[in-house]
Amino acid sequence: MSTMSGIKRRETLTAQVVKAVAERIAQGVYKRGEKLPTELEFIEEFGISRTVVREAIANLRANGLVTTHQGVGAFVLSETGVRPFRIDETSLGLVEEIVAVLELRIAIETEAAGLTAVRRTPEELAAIMSAHDEMRRAIEDGSDSVLADLAFHRAIAQATKNQHFLQIFNYLGEMLIPRTRLKTHLVDASSQHAYLTRVSFEHEQIVFAIRDQDADSARAAMRLHLSSSRNRLLQTRKA
Repeated sequence: MSTMSGIKRRETLTAQVVKAVAERIAQGVYKRGEKLPTELEFIEEFGISRTVVREAIANLRANGLVTTHQGVGAFVLSETGVRPFRIDETSLGLVEEIVAVLELRIAIETEAAGLTAVRRTPEELAAIMSAHDEMRRAIEDGSDSVLADLAFHRAIAQATKNQHFLQIFNYLGEMLIPRTRLKTHLVDASSQHAYLTRVSFEHEQIVFAIRDQDADSARAAMRLHLSSSRNRLLQTRKA
């Protein structure tokens, strides 16, 4: 049986792995300077995907708990320095905290969209468009569109050619998608399909601007998209 089976499902898989590994570091199970288990060992132990393992390691690195060496693996840091920035996931069931995360996203991803419009390659544009198409298909099929939504925003972060945008995205992980925390489609009393269709339309405007390499329009479209998500959430406090 997977060691994750007894953990509450309200936490994301990435958060569960981060919590488990951080606890082992704190308890000395993984000692300072010691190499962590391999990706395959984590996959087998926790019953998770390679993507989840990599997002968890990126999160642990952002938290100042581990360091990575390409081709070698991840190691527990020998010393801890200044406490790094982190978001407390236990508070993300609150509308106010999710709104705060969205405001952070507006600041970061608006600029990421502008940089991507200027710097993206044809291959990176294709990846962004593919993620958008996948989300649109998921909406039409009535299936879960969260992974495609994540892939869309991750592809934009990656195409900035600035590794820090991607690293911050990987740290935040599923915290970036409000509906993984709250039923945001209920805000305007419309159906989930209508809500997601609106999100998809907002994504499409971002795609068009990036395709046309129009940085100002890309920033505006991303800001409108994320601001709309924030405003929809704010309505829940008035309901």
